[in-house]
Amino acid sequence: MDNPFRRLRSDRRVTVARRELASLKSEKTIVLAILIQLFIAAFSSFLVVGLVSMYDPGSVSNGATVPVAVTGNASGELTAVVGQQGALRPLQFTDQKSAVKAFRRGQVYAVLVGDRRPGGGTSVTAMVPRSGIKSTYVVVQVKDALQRLQRIERRQLRSRLIRPPVRLPPKTDSSAYFGFTYAVLIPLLMFLPVFISGSITVDSLVEERERGTLELLRVTPLSLMDIVDGKIGAMGLLAPLQAATWLALLAANGTTIRNPVEVLAVVAGFSLVVVVMAVGIALRFGSRERSQFVYSIGVLVLFSATYLLPENPPNVVAKLVIGSPTTSTHLMVGAVVVGSVALYVSSRRVFGRLSVVE
Repeated sequence: MDNPFRRLRSDRRVTVARRELASLKSEKTIVLAILIQLFIAAFSSFLVVGLVSMYDPGSVSNGATVPVAVTGNASGELTAVVGQQGALRPLQFTDQKSAVKAFRRGQVYAVLVGDRRPGGGTSVTAMVPRSGIKSTYVVVQVKDALQRLQRIERRQLRSRLIRPPVRLPPKTDSSAYFGFTYAVLIPLLMFLPVFISGSITVDSLVEERERGTLELLRVTPLSLMDIVDGKIGAMGLLAPLQAATWLALLAANGTTIRNPVEVLAVVAGFSLVVVVMAVGIALRFGSRERSQFVYSIGVLVLFSATYLLPENPPNVVAKLVIGSPTTSTHLMVGAVVVGSVALYVSSRRVFGRLSVVE
């Protein structure tokens, strides 16, 4: 049987939620943040090339080679290793002084000085550009070359060790575009709206209190819980709605998205947790500065703590969108949903007894 009183209370909460969403138009910083995310998701197929160049500069070398000076008494072995790095072109120099001179003149982009140690092994000193995109690219390529040298040295000196060394993980030739899109870009687009929603909630409640509108609303038929529920409903739905839009735009740009319903369930669960936490902080602390500071620390601690779980949230999202979830992945989705609802139900009792700081 329909309960008119319950329906009235529900309508009040919807009214507060609509008012909350309508007020976002005046928040220029929030609107700009949403537009930036929208731009990235809408043009991901074009932007991903430039973003990958920062994520993995070696993936966009396009066959170009960088001249590198190699010197020292281990220059022969070092030259052979650097030569296997397709993006580097080793040039041998008789001494370090002439190699550094060529580096300063711009004839080479890096200097590698390899010296054999008396007890075995090779020590390498690298000189690279100080800053800029060129420096990033050169550092990545030199690092790969030195890692290859390290593997060779480990194999050659293995017989001298008293204990067997720890095995290095096998080297894989995965696509940088694939790894960046699914391991970095999509989780970022999924969880950034969550943190923004919590920040908006803090600002909204604190601003209501500072302007006196929170007390004004409380003398109307609206109760404090009506106001809180309306704000939680509006901000809790904002993040999954944004996430759904980003997934649709990514799919339209040719990015395959698997298990979108479960991904949105994870986003909605974390959104509810973060927004509930934001409401509690805003009701407990008075000023915007203190509330935002505590909220920022709280979100940082919360998100860091999730890495202690069997599967952390970014990993769960990545495995879901790729289409390779395990049983523990599905269990994590269920745990996030159930846990967030349980937190919301229990927090309502706390909020009902919590007084607003004057």
